[in-house]
Amino acid sequence: MGMRPSQRTMKLRRAFKAESVQAMTLVRQKLFRQARAAMKHAYAPYSHFHVGAAILLDDGRVFSGCNVENASYGLTICAERNAVFAAVAASARKPEIVAVAVVNHRGVPCSPCGACRQVLAEFGPRATVWYLGAKGIVQRTMQELLVDGFSLCPNA
Repeated sequence: MGMRPSQRTMKLRRAFKAESVQAMTLVRQKLFRQARAAMKHAYAPYSHFHVGAAILLDDGRVFSGCNVENASYGLTICAERNAVFAAVAASARKPEIVAVAVVNHRGVPCSPCGACRQVLAEFGPRATVWYLGAKGIVQRTMQELLVDGFSLCPNA
């Protein structure tokens, strides 16, 4: 869910841009909290695998999403894309993602799928992404997660 950036969120955004370890930790904690809250709303009657995601935009707003399954499996949508699409729907211009956090209810390794990586890269080519890996929380850039991603405007 999107909301107006609070003073705290704006402070986190400024600190995140400074790339200090403390600021990155605060942003990561905030996004993981919001991703966990969104995960509780997942609709996953087929896989029983609940996922939540939260994204931070360059203007300080945070959006979250959960996975929503469908009996026609191809119509299922992931938490990450739900968060991005909510941000697009609430924005007057193309949103720029600066950070993403992804969680699941089983506490197992779970990075964004290929489709989500492509969508995240379109709106946050330089975003930082956090998710649970085999040895704990993993921090990657979108360039690391999606090498040579598809683009209609490769020089843009």
